[in-house]
Amino acid sequence: MNRATLLLLGLLLSLSACSGDVASEPPQKVDLTDVVATGVVRPVDGITPAGQPDEAAFKVFAANGYMAVIDLRTEGEPRGLDERAVVEGLGMEYVQFPIDDDGITFENARSLDALIDHYEGPLLVHCRSSNRVGALLALRASLDGVDDAAALEMGKAGGLKSLEGQVRDILDED
Repeated sequence: MNRATLLLLGLLLSLSACSGDVASEPPQKVDLTDVVATGVVRPVDGITPAGQPDEAAFKVFAANGYMAVIDLRTEGEPRGLDERAVVEGLGMEYVQFPIDDDGITFENARSLDALIDHYEGPLLVHCRSSNRVGALLALRASLDGVDDAAALEMGKAGGLKSLEGQVRDILDED
């Protein structure tokens, strides 16, 4: 092989090794102010956790090819807009999957996983602050065989905060 071919082969091997590292990163809660300011958002493993978006943020998600929005907020929680109308008006599917604090369960983590698996493109998963999103992501990671400490860290990356004790208790029971 000539030198150029060897360099190209080395570059391709390096890139493939890097792509494996990206896939192992947990989904990160996005800062919606940054999303709107930059106009760019990228999912990790097909999803992006977030707090409650406004119409400007939903426009950015749509412009970046997001297929659906999974809203974990319950019926009575104010959103500041007609979320279904805005999301569907931007060409994305709106899925209401209401979860309150008592809904942080392995069963609901499995249900969220099934919803996520239903879509081939990127998804936004949100609640008010991303705390419930992070909680379910931690339980989802545990179901995938991740140890409890790593599952909690994945949940925190996705927005888990005040529900951490509850998630710890659930993980300890399993």
